[in-house]
Amino acid sequence: MDTAKLELAAQRYRDAEEALEAARSNLQAEAVAALRQTDERGSQAQVARITGWTREYVRKLIKKADTERQEG
Repeated sequence: MDTAKLELAAQRYRDAEEALEAARSNLQAEAVAALRQTDERGSQAQVARITGWTREYVRKLIKKADTERQEG
């Protein structure tokens, strides 16, 4: 059994997962930063629209970031 192609595909998959996680973390950080820079009405809705996340997810993200900020 030749496993070279399988190993290559598995490595590409792991690399893609790592890149996706890094992109997700970056997007979350940018969303939190954008919301902290403004008190503008509708800013959470705007972030939700841009990211494709629900407004509830955006609120949870902010709450989590605030909690981590207070602990750190």
